[in-house]
Amino acid sequence: MPNTSDFDPLKLRLLPSIDQLLRTETATKLRDQVGSQRLTTLARTVTDQLRTELQSGTNGSITKESMLLEATQRLDDAANADLATGMRRVINATGVLIHTNLGRAPLSEAARQALAHDVSGYCTLEYDLTTGERGRRGGRVEDLLIELTGSEDALVVNNCAAAALLVLSVFADDGETIVSRGELVEIGGDFRVPDVMATSGTRMIEVGTTNRTKLEDYRKVLNEKTRLIMRVHPSNYRIVGFTSLPSLSELALLAHEHGVPLYEDAGSGALVDLTQFGLGDEPIIRESLASGVDLVTFSGDKLLGGCQAGLIVGRKEFVGRMRKHPLYRALRADKLALGVLEKTLNAYRRELAETDIPLLRMLSISAEEIRTRAEKVIEACVNSSSNELTVELVEGESAIGGGAGPNTHPRTFLIAIKHRLLSATELQERLRASNLPVICRVAEDRALLDLRTVAPEEDEQISQAVSSLSK
Repeated sequence: MPNTSDFDPLKLRLLPSIDQLLRTETATKLRDQVGSQRLTTLARTVTDQLRTELQSGTNGSITKESMLLEATQRLDDAANADLATGMRRVINATGVLIHTNLGRAPLSEAARQALAHDVSGYCTLEYDLTTGERGRRGGRVEDLLIELTGSEDALVVNNCAAAALLVLSVFADDGETIVSRGELVEIGGDFRVPDVMATSGTRMIEVGTTNRTKLEDYRKVLNEKTRLIMRVHPSNYRIVGFTSLPSLSELALLAHEHGVPLYEDAGSGALVDLTQFGLGDEPIIRESLASGVDLVTFSGDKLLGGCQAGLIVGRKEFVGRMRKHPLYRALRADKLALGVLEKTLNAYRRELAETDIPLLRMLSISAEEIRTRAEKVIEACVNSSSNELTVELVEGESAIGGGAGPNTHPRTFLIAIKHRLLSATELQERLRASNLPVICRVAEDRALLDLRTVAPEEDEQISQAVSSLSK
């Protein structure tokens, strides 16, 4: 309990006024960064804290000058903490390629250029330069999706959950949608398939068991109320062992016999075969459509390597119905997303995805390449570090993340850091507090850095951040 018996009311006179605090050199510098109103709010908070501490008798010997100095420092700390809550660039050294908390897939250089120059100002979002008349929003992106997937038509909305909601709302809100019980998954961010289905207005009809669903299970429940058969890729959830599911072509034949569409939510989805990277169980969109699926939805910011978006491809008559639906206007993508997607898809069209798309480039890096880079970083750290810091190379595994390839763990080499006086968590916190924050992972009381998810041009900043831990 604070000792209030020692409180001297005259000490409150030593507190700086709000006006005095806001006239300091520190406050003047902070004003442009946080704004006058916010700075005033922070100044009031700081002086209230100091007043409480004075009243509790916890400040010891103080003067007007020391109080002003303390208040100024606290104002600076509060403003910097406030600024740190906004989005800023970080170095992802976790080894998780599609890191949801860190923005998922990094954009290609061409996509970044599009954001900086092509679509950040006025642009041809819905304007045809040839005719001078209104154009089709996202027309170029849709054309590229059609070409790359072999679909009849395409549509872009703001994320994959929105794409699923649009499909279900347009085609099944007045009836039933059949789905295997083993596909009723929850994906990151509390995205639950049953919840999206309920929101759309369709009635969910579960068939089969958790691990085995047969074609006959679907056939038994088909009736005049059936509007869709839905296949859901399980994302980061896998059932192994005694399992079975009908193929897409079998489901398509059954659906079409009964005059209902087959819809696949492919999750991450892939435009190209990623088997060489251990991702052979991720749906290839072109193959799904070739199997007879009528509509496929997938994400733009996962295995595709672009930005957040829900991509819808499939039969022209079905996509056309969604384009005309009022819900589409609420869910459609903006010019920034469309600009990024255009450049990302263009890399696939030019067959340069593996070199131009950062995600695919990171997947293709060999463990030996990472080892070579890591050894150079360690050498630089050792040369500038004290004896209290131990930096060494250890073998490890990267992760795909984003709900893709949960059983795929590319071999890698890790920079393992230990400190004689600091715990691994404290090392992690210090790296996170760097001028350019470095995000790592912790295991076995060591801070671990995986350069697979670090751009080569960021290696020097990694060296500097690690070296600073010994100071």
